[in-house]
Amino acid sequence: MLDVRRLRLLRELARRGTIAAVAEALTFSPSAVSQQLGVLEREAGLPLLERTGRGVRLTPAGQNLVRHAEAVLERLEQADADLAEARGGLAGALRIGAFPTATRAIVPAALIALARRHPGLEPMVSETDPAAVAHALRAGDLDVALVHEYDFVPAEPEPGLATEPLYGEAMYLAAPAAEVLDPSETRPCGALDPSGGSDQGAVLRTHARAPWITATPGTLCHAMTVRACQAAGFTPRVRHQVDEFATVLALVAAGQGVAVVPQLGVTGPADPAVRLTRLLMERRTNLAFRSGAGAHPAVAAFGAALRAAVPPDLAGSRAGT
Repeated sequence: MLDVRRLRLLRELARRGTIAAVAEALTFSPSAVSQQLGVLEREAGLPLLERTGRGVRLTPAGQNLVRHAEAVLERLEQADADLAEARGGLAGALRIGAFPTATRAIVPAALIALARRHPGLEPMVSETDPAAVAHALRAGDLDVALVHEYDFVPAEPEPGLATEPLYGEAMYLAAPAAEVLDPSETRPCGALDPSGGSDQGAVLRTHARAPWITATPGTLCHAMTVRACQAAGFTPRVRHQVDEFATVLALVAAGQGVAVVPQLGVTGPADPAVRLTRLLMERRTNLAFRSGAGAHPAVAAFGAALRAAVPPDLAGSRAGT
């Protein structure tokens, strides 16, 4: 009989590519991972891995077994959900991953509602970049997470995971208010231009020679800005790399550059030193969990609480309907 824990290791190897990466993600030693995969090969009765220089790759039999492992692990999640429902009354830890703007603007109200309805449940929030969520969910470090995607950075399907849409946000170009967006424009810049322009590329190209403020490389927010600018015909000259949008706007107000920011990143009193121009792109937020876990009462309860906490100006987005 194949051991489920070893099947999980094989699946992680298929996703992460190296034994060292699997060991680091699951807090095992590389030798322990290798040993357990060797036992799995003996259980299977044929080679599942083959050496490629200093690394390993899955044989066709190993790849086929990973597909079965995905199905087995999904069924186990469904079984866990059924047992939780049969027990009645939610209790215990619920490990939640969320990115900063959602943690500030959406999650607190959801946690208040969750505590009222399920006082035995213990939500535990960890700020997690969406790019790291898939590994954390598959490794069991998180039970549920908020993830986002942009028009220029669509989310790739993640084996073993499922998502549900929550809401969408408008995107804005933030520029110093003292700048003139168009040579023909002579009136003072206001705090907000909600209409934007019909040509998003033209709006971005106006700042092709300006310094840009982006998120740190490797994040979806960084990739979004770079790709949006490249689609407009130029590569941004990045001066600052900052992940927190309040800091980004402070730098824009100080004349340090321009940036693309989401709607939840510009909440609060308008800064007269910053001009916001609505773009045609959008950021969409989804709820992510392991395949089969969507029916788990704790995951479903948190999802319901999140949807009730979404501000009305976000709920009408195409991602939230």
